[in-house]
This record gives sequence, structure tokens and C-alpha cells, in this order.
Amino acid sequence: MSAADHVKNTAEKMAGKAKEATGKVTGNEKLENEGKLDQAKADLKEAGEHLKDDAKKAGEHLKDATDR
Repeated sequence: MSAADHVKNTAEKMAGKAKEATGKVTGNEKLENEGKLDQAKADLKEAGEHLKDDAKKAGEHLKDATDR
């Protein structure tokens, strides 16, 4: 995962936390839920990036093993 992707996902998660907190303070349930959704999307993107990296590493290990 690139550092830029990580920063982007972290920023999205932090924005979601802020939105959720604002919703809680103001009693706006819709805004609170949107914040939770934003956080979940950021976590999902992060997990997808990790999965992509792991698949790439597995492919490299497989290639190395077959080259021997």
C-alpha cells in the first residue's frame, strides 16, 4: 500500500469520526450514522489495500519458488 493511500484512508476515517461526534453532540442521528459509514468505508479500503499487497507478495514468493 502506498503511503498516499494510507494517508487518504486515515483522513477519511478521521473525517468520519468527526462527523459521528458532531452527530452525537447535536442529536443528529443521520449525521452520526453517516460518520460511522465513512469510517467503515475507510476501513474496508484499507483492508482491500492490504489484501492486494498480500496477494502481490504471495505471487512473488510463488514465482521465486518455481524459479529454483
